[in-house]
Amino acid sequence: MAFKPTRYQLVNVGTGRIFEDGEWTLADPEATSPSLVRAQYANRLFTPREDLRGIYRYAEWLPIKRVLKHSHVPVTYKSKYLADFLGMENLYITFSGYWPKIGARMATCSFKETEAYSVCARLEKNTKEILVVQSAGNTARAFAQVCSDNNIPIVICIPEDNVHDMWFRKPLKNCVKLVAAPKGSDYFDAIALGEKICKNPRYRAEGGAKNVARRDGMGTTVLSAVEVMGRVPDAYFQAVGSGTGAIAAWENACRLQEDGRYGGHNMKIFCSQNAPFTIMYDSWKAGSRELLPLTAEQSRRNSEVILAKVLSNRKPPYSLAGGLFDTLKDSGGDMYKVTNDEIVYWMLQFFKLEGVDIFPAAATAVCALSQALDEGKVAKDEYVMLNITGGGMLNATKKGFSIKEPDIVLSPDLPAEEIIMAVDKLW
Repeated sequence: MAFKPTRYQLVNVGTGRIFEDGEWTLADPEATSPSLVRAQYANRLFTPREDLRGIYRYAEWLPIKRVLKHSHVPVTYKSKYLADFLGMENLYITFSGYWPKIGARMATCSFKETEAYSVCARLEKNTKEILVVQSAGNTARAFAQVCSDNNIPIVICIPEDNVHDMWFRKPLKNCVKLVAAPKGSDYFDAIALGEKICKNPRYRAEGGAKNVARRDGMGTTVLSAVEVMGRVPDAYFQAVGSGTGAIAAWENACRLQEDGRYGGHNMKIFCSQNAPFTIMYDSWKAGSRELLPLTAEQSRRNSEVILAKVLSNRKPPYSLAGGLFDTLKDSGGDMYKVTNDEIVYWMLQFFKLEGVDIFPAAATAVCALSQALDEGKVAKDEYVMLNITGGGMLNATKKGFSIKEPDIVLSPDLPAEEIIMAVDKLW
């Protein structure tokens, strides 16, 4: 049976204006100030699809036109051992990674697969445009795998220092091209590269946090948790680089509130960053909607130091309407900062207690949960969702893996015409 596209409209979060989606709308064309747009689905009830597999189980709340091969859904379970260690009664772990023991089979070991399967399914099947994605690591790996599996042409821009994150269990197809900013660059340099490539209409900017498909794909983590818990969590924990996943979690919590069957309470959003790269933490603690100043040199230096490299976005969607500042404020949440030593400690503790390896970013969230408990921000009997955004690499790679090397290395300082010419030659 052919897939019937989900019916939805877009809403300007700042003004409330409702309008129809175009082919790839990333912002309200009538907006007078920066704002995210949010999908408003015709089906206001949370209705998992029994006829679809993987992430497309949640297709009623995904702005997609088709379904793709090999998707997998986040897996939520009630923790016993970590919960006992922290003295908690209702800790639920939502695991996105490769852990067949609990049914988690994301080959790239990251919840970024949720956004890749949603974004790519928003594309028309026969589009002639080439998707462009910028990433610090996990997003690049997820989009590369999804596009390779489904024969979708894509250009992925990353910092060359993060090429070690481009590991795959099997070599990728030629439809995936990797463009790297030179050594010493950061995520913002990769963003600049992608922006110049997209000056040519042959290439389509994925859009990052502005893409409703990206956010609603990531928001499936909350849907997974609610299916198991039977209610909206009291609190949600996640480490953030851009904050897009936390924004997505809050948006789905709001949809579930409107549904009315899963509790009418706010889900408090608790985010964390890896010190010293704490631009959003510092801004939030200063009570500032605007991001505090951070130079390119400081950003690069801080991103070199942190263990959780994927948490190093110096231009995140924090200030605009519907961004992370509003998410934290509206949900009654907070932010935490975590050191490298604390990350290592919680990676080891999680492995010992729960039995699977997790990425540094995920350990950052575990540490934040511990801090919140110590401060009394979260009660030990509250229902808590811990978003483990990546793990299981030891399971996934035990039979070996290969690294996808850059197809070309380009400075983001080059003129757009020169960058586009070089990328065109890759095809």
